[in-house]
Amino acid sequence: MVKSHKHACIQPSEHPAVQSALRIQVSQRRIELRSRISIVTMLVVCVVVAIVSLTCGVQNLGPIESVMALFGVGDTQIVMTICSIRLPRIICAIFAGAGLALAGAALQSVLENPLASASTVGISQGAVFGATLAILFVAPLFAGTGADVGMGTVAIFAFAGAMVSSLVVLLFSRFGFTSPESIILVGVALSSLWAGASTILQYFSDDLALTKVIFWQFGDIGRATWAQIAFMGFMCGLGAAYFFFNRWNYNALQNGGHIAGGLGVSVNRTRNLGVAVASLVAASVVSFVGLISFIGLIAPHIARRFVGNDYRYLLPASLVLGSAIMLASDLIARLVISPVILPIGAITSFLGAPLFLYLLYRGHKRSRA
Repeated sequence: MVKSHKHACIQPSEHPAVQSALRIQVSQRRIELRSRISIVTMLVVCVVVAIVSLTCGVQNLGPIESVMALFGVGDTQIVMTICSIRLPRIICAIFAGAGLALAGAALQSVLENPLASASTVGISQGAVFGATLAILFVAPLFAGTGADVGMGTVAIFAFAGAMVSSLVVLLFSRFGFTSPESIILVGVALSSLWAGASTILQYFSDDLALTKVIFWQFGDIGRATWAQIAFMGFMCGLGAAYFFFNRWNYNALQNGGHIAGGLGVSVNRTRNLGVAVASLVAASVVSFVGLISFIGLIAPHIARRFVGNDYRYLLPASLVLGSAIMLASDLIARLVISPVILPIGAITSFLGAPLFLYLLYRGHKRSRA
């Protein structure tokens, strides 16, 4: 009777199971708060880099002067420089970095591969082939007709080439190749196919046309028009909405396809649609700005260091961080040997590769510890 009386006197809040649940809940709230603070901090850094990028160039300007020029206030030449040259580059960098980072984060979940990016499923290589075909063969066909075959046409062919890769991957998935390993292997095969076809086209081209192809592959966020930037932003917005709507599915897929299926996730449908939407977003970026390496790979990995693997926070963190990295890379490309602008694709590769190796090294040390 005494023992039962003692148990009856225990308050519900003092029960070990309740206390453990409360501790878990408090810890979870702290993690969520830290993730929100990290995203806000990344956003502030992105805004600061954008303002610095707005002020720096051949003609250095003050922050207040640059911001006022955005509203048409100030010297006419300064207003033209800000609104016609620097502002389009900044907005293009924001959309391009965000799109590539979102696509990389989504592909790393649906393919269950931390090394997944736009190159994994052959998107970038398909865009290269499309652009090479347009520059080397489509433009010469219309050279004597007076028709204008400019970078807009090249972007259309690059977009088409990237989407063909996506459609082939999805077609194979309809044949039963739905496992992450199968999708990656199809992407590797397509990448090799597009690379070989592009090499053959370049082998039979003259020096001038080959120079144009190489220049396109370097990557350049300054050649996109306002219409192309708007289309890129629209596609990135649609992709971000779709990815965030499926954030819980991506969280479940991190535990494996079998467990996700047991939780009620339609694994094949989520995987195929994820690859399709990520391909669409990445294709809209690559077709307009050229090859930009490592953004889609390193931005989600860096974001994980701050917000963890929860896709509720990983997706917005990757978006903001991708934009910040792209803005910083463009700023470095414009300032290193100004007034010469270095290829931004080379800058992202040069900075991204050592950073990725460092992340791998840190992860290896933690696993051994």
